[in-house]
Amino acid sequence: MKVNVNQSACIGCGACQAVAEELFVINDEGLSEITNEIVPDELKDKAIEAINSCPTDAIFEVSEENN
Repeated sequence: MKVNVNQSACIGCGACQAVAEELFVINDEGLSEITNEIVPDELKDKAIEAINSCPTDAIFEVSEENN
């Protein structure tokens, strides 16, 4: 599973970091960044929860077709 953050859509609310601090940080601009775009198997559930918790839908799964 690959995940990314659309910086243009992110409002820096921190919901993603709250549910998956192993995967997300808030950068110097106050926006979310993924720490590793390839999500380890043991963190997939947290990644999905972060995607679902984002109020602006800025976090998305990268499809295998786009690699």
